[in-house]
Amino acid sequence: MQTNALEQARSVERPTRDEQLMRAPSVQRFWADNRNLLQEAWSEWENNEAEGLGPDDSLYDPHLRAAVEQAWQNPSSEAAVKDLWEEVFPGVYKAQFFDPEQLRSFRDYLENVADAGIPLRPPYGISLNRGGAMLDSRSEGFLAAPQFQSFYQGLMNSYMRPISRLLFPDVMGYDTQTFGFSIQWQADKDTSLRAHTDASAVTLNINLNLPGEDFSGSGVRFFDRATRRVEELTFAPGTALIHHGSVPHESMPITEGERSNIVLWLYGDHGAIPPLGTDAKPVSPQERWTTPSIKNDGFAPF
Repeated sequence: MQTNALEQARSVERPTRDEQLMRAPSVQRFWADNRNLLQEAWSEWENNEAEGLGPDDSLYDPHLRAAVEQAWQNPSSEAAVKDLWEEVFPGVYKAQFFDPEQLRSFRDYLENVADAGIPLRPPYGISLNRGGAMLDSRSEGFLAAPQFQSFYQGLMNSYMRPISRLLFPDVMGYDTQTFGFSIQWQADKDTSLRAHTDASAVTLNINLNLPGEDFSGSGVRFFDRATRRVEELTFAPGTALIHHGSVPHESMPITEGERSNIVLWLYGDHGAIPPLGTDAKPVSPQERWTTPSIKNDGFAPF
């Protein structure tokens, strides 16, 4: 009897987690051989089991959503967007990005994704991460549910890119490509992610913890190259930190509870990022609030 794509995806023999984290050649073949099957399975899952459950614009903080929508209508009003972001460390800004009251439905959706039984590729390089998935279509084994992908593209194109251009003018032209993944840190299982820089022009890190879902530790420590200042930052449910990928940072060990977040990157074609010390060229508000016509180049950093 012929089975549908969802049944096939759930029953397909998949690589072990250790094989995936070791990036064995057989793992790459698995994702390549099953790419179309998995995309069809996510579409069937959404239609049959998760219809209407995916995130939408109600997830955004109302103040941010209103300011961004106004800036798309009238770019000269973009100052209202910038005013929502506070510089909390040299070159690092923080703002309320998602509405904490709407996070429960999004977290429920991500839990449904994890329980769907469809193979998902974990983020490489975060070897002790127990949860999480790749979000961008350039990645193997990505979360291909159509409604989620529509939300994800809107987040990157309508929010992250123009906000990045507004806060970091030098990234203009180094923001044509997108990348993203979700992660979950658990006490007694996940240690720190050592100091590093990102292969991005801009990194946006959004805390998905629910109000009252407390955790200890797991702050993000930032290092300022110029002054050698070091500071550990924490951020509340639904808030986001945004910074150049070149800013050194590390995630500290979580000692109690869990921390969930999504990490989003922008960079230029084939991974191009602005060299340190690049002088920003003058850009008009009208240029900032546009979407590049360049298509996905297929390059994935990991």
